[in-house]
Amino acid sequence: MTDRLVVLHQGVLPPNAEQIEALAETVYATEEELPLLLPGADILLCWHSITPAVAASWPKDPGPAPGWVHVAAAGVDSLLFPALVENPDVVLTNSRGVYDRAIAEYVLGLILALAKDFPGSWEHQRRREWRPRDSERIGGRKVLVWGTGPIGRAVARMLRAVGMRVCGAGRTARADDPDFGTVHEGVGLRTALADADYVILAAPLTPATRCMVDASVLGAMKPGARLVNVGRGGLVDEEALVKHLADGRLAGAALDVFAQEPLPAASPLWDMPGVIVSPHTAGEVTGWRVELADLFLENLTRRAQGRPLRNVVDKEKGYVRDRTAMEPC
Repeated sequence: MTDRLVVLHQGVLPPNAEQIEALAETVYATEEELPLLLPGADILLCWHSITPAVAASWPKDPGPAPGWVHVAAAGVDSLLFPALVENPDVVLTNSRGVYDRAIAEYVLGLILALAKDFPGSWEHQRRREWRPRDSERIGGRKVLVWGTGPIGRAVARMLRAVGMRVCGAGRTARADDPDFGTVHEGVGLRTALADADYVILAAPLTPATRCMVDASVLGAMKPGARLVNVGRGGLVDEEALVKHLADGRLAGAALDVFAQEPLPAASPLWDMPGVIVSPHTAGEVTGWRVELADLFLENLTRRAQGRPLRNVVDKEKGYVRDRTAMEPC
C-alpha cells in the first residue's frame, strides 16, 4: 500500500517533488489547509519547519496520526508538543548534517565582522568618510561553543583552523574531546564563561535549554566578550541581553535567531552598537534546499524498502542522540 504524504509548505516546494511523488501519494498543504489534509496521512514532511500549525492541526482525540514526521531543519522544538512526543507510534526525524559546514562558515564570518568592525566600515563608506582605525586579531582568542552536537563540532573545527582557542559546553564534562579539547558543565562552565572572548550558542532548544543564557550567565561572561547565537532564539533571555549590551558589559553580539521571528521592528537589537542582526539564514547557502530534499528522499526510500530511517530524534531529549560517546548539549 502506498503511503499518503502531506507536505507542509509556505509557497516553495521541495526541488525533487516529482521523485517524492513517485514514492508516495503526495498532497501539499499550507498552514491554513493542514487541518483539513493532515487526517489520514501516514507521513508529514514539514518543509515549512518553524510553525505552530502542526501542533494546532494534530488530532485531538486518540486516533490515526502520521506515523512519521520529518522536519526540513535541524531544530525540532516546534514539534515537541505532548500529543506527538508521548505517542510511541510516531517517529520524528530531522535534517541533521545538512547545515553543519555552512553554519560554521557563517560563525567565522560573524566573528571576523565583529573583530574587524566591518559594519562600521560599511557605514563609513556609505557616508564617504575616510576613518582609519585599529581592529582586533582573532588568532589566540578564546571561544566557548555551547552545544556539542554536529553543528557545534563543525564550528569548533572551523575556529581552531584559524588559530582560535576553543572549548565546549555540554551536558557532560570531559577532557580530550577531539573537537573541543575540554567540555565544561556546572562550575567549570562558569569559569569558561569568565575566560571566553566569544560565546557561540549552537545548542538545540529543549525544555532544559530554554533561556539558558539568562542574566546570571550574561553577568558571568568576561567583560568585553561577545555573544553569537546560531542555535535558537529561545536559548537567550533577550531582555537581559539588551541590558548587558546597553550598559557596556558586553562588547557586542551577532544574532541569527530570535525569540520572535521576524524580529519585531520595535526591538532595540536592530539599532544597538556592536550588534549584527541576520534573519535566520546562517545555514542557507546555495543548494541547501536540494540537500534537504535529497535527505528526505533518502529516508522515504529507506521506508519503502523497510530499512531504518536516518536522524531519528529522541523526542524526550529533543535531538538526535549520537551513537558515540559524544553527547549533544
